[in-house]
Amino acid sequence: MAKKKTREQINLECTVCKERNYYTEKNKTNTTVRLELKKFCDRCRKVTAHKETK
Repeated sequence: MAKKKTREQINLECTVCKERNYYTEKNKTNTTVRLELKKFCDRCRKVTAHKETK
């Protein structure tokens, strides 16, 4: 019997320009809220907040 998949792939979208720059995984059982990380945006050319999308 196969294991239940606990990690899911998510996209991180820039809150300023709305471009989806980063793809990552998170453990959906431990982290139920949406991620928000500060990352560098190539389009904005600065560090901005990136929120999780699906």
